[in-house]
Amino acid sequence: MHMKSLLHFTENHRFCVYRDFCLSSLDSRMLSSAYQPMVGAFAISLYHLLFQQIPIEKLGYSPLEQQRRLFLTLGLEPSEKGRRYLIEQASLLEAVGLLQTCRMYMPEHEDYVYEYELQQPLSPAEFFNTQHLTLLLRDKIGKFAVLALREELWAREPEELAGPRGGHKENISLAFYDIFELNTHVIDYELEQALSEVSSARQPGVRVAANEDALNYADIILRFPKDSVNRAHVEKLRFNHEQMGIINYVVHKYDLSVQDLCRLLDEDGAFTPDGSVALDELQRRANLHFRQDKRRQEQREVYAGKVVSLRLPEDSADPAPMEHAVEMEYYLDVPVQFQSKCDIHQYNMMLRNEPYTRLLKTFFPGSVPDNFFDIFEKIDHSYKLPGEVINVLIHYLMSLLTSGGNEQRINRNFVEAIASNMLLKQVNTYEKAVQYIRDQSKVKGKQAAASGGGRSRTYGSKSARVKPDIPIAQESGAANAVSEEEFEEMLRMAAEMQASKKKGM
Repeated sequence: MHMKSLLHFTENHRFCVYRDFCLSSLDSRMLSSAYQPMVGAFAISLYHLLFQQIPIEKLGYSPLEQQRRLFLTLGLEPSEKGRRYLIEQASLLEAVGLLQTCRMYMPEHEDYVYEYELQQPLSPAEFFNTQHLTLLLRDKIGKFAVLALREELWAREPEELAGPRGGHKENISLAFYDIFELNTHVIDYELEQALSEVSSARQPGVRVAANEDALNYADIILRFPKDSVNRAHVEKLRFNHEQMGIINYVVHKYDLSVQDLCRLLDEDGAFTPDGSVALDELQRRANLHFRQDKRRQEQREVYAGKVVSLRLPEDSADPAPMEHAVEMEYYLDVPVQFQSKCDIHQYNMMLRNEPYTRLLKTFFPGSVPDNFFDIFEKIDHSYKLPGEVINVLIHYLMSLLTSGGNEQRINRNFVEAIASNMLLKQVNTYEKAVQYIRDQSKVKGKQAAASGGGRSRTYGSKSARVKPDIPIAQESGAANAVSEEEFEEMLRMAAEMQASKKKGM
């Protein structure tokens, strides 16, 4: 639970609890045997207290009440010490995946309301397939106790059915439509409306809203070919949340549909020999698909005679749902074309979190030119610059374009020169990239001030001063005249030199 001030979390603030499940005997066993050694008995007591705020036979929300009820029931003093302790216990439940806490600001009361969303405990199979939870439990109770607990929670298969002695298993179950037949010719709008009215409307929190479009394992496995060579690798993604996160990153970056993703995962080379996702190869193929789909979309627009304006999704304009925050000392100024669309907080959060493929669309009212995509595609795949660094580079280049007089400098060689310089200086974070472009702006300002008093020529991105004019010696009429005696002496010396030269020959 992220809390900057304890005055924002007091016994006077109201709260409600949401849950969409009911605890079974196995869930209670997992809470007492697996979760309680990790988070402690007080945190599990807090979990049960929140669970009991809703009647056992119902699901949904509890009534709004003051948090004073939680403090009194748990025996905590409504003081700074008690608030801090309750925040720590709730944070333990959040860390192991049993609780999600959201905070909503109510303008009419000018105060916050807290929503505690309970999560169902993992089943034994899911729990022991989650590596970080298993390792934490091992650190708390020991390796042999973990193995003993796993054996207690799992009923073994009969020996006659296990191993090679068991016969071939054949699935003889019947499907739903083999037994039942529905009247699909008539649509009951009244029933659908009634069901939608009685359903509990969920208002997701910030993190949930940010992941609404994320694909899950069920979306992929339902559409993946059963006879594919990579079917076994895809089935392993069910409990591998890290690999699913990588796949969702590629899907979000290149606007892939679930059908496109299944087609890419079905190709050779999509997985490494150990079964993990080959990120570089998947990104390369996704980028090719992204470019081809972009060209086809442009052709369809030309043929249909339509002008389609590409814009950001509605959820990307929200400053709150971003995962990585930006400190105010590293804020960049909003370009002129964005000043009427977003403020400085929204713009910097977009630079920090959006992929460069989406950021480029915001700078162009229509389709992004192919040469811009080609430049930053090479920087992404060849130079391996992080996405936030590429976004800062795009901001810097666009600021050069809008500043006037720099149109000839924005080309492939110029952009790649800046990217190479960033690599040499190890600019690999958003903060380093912002500091880099600020230093470059200071250097250019000093060069402009130094070259203001004399002639200079610009070659590419370098400013070279022309060589100064060398003064030429002028003839002077004040030279002294040679006397007759000096002239005779010069003739005599010339005759002697001529005579000595003839003798030598």
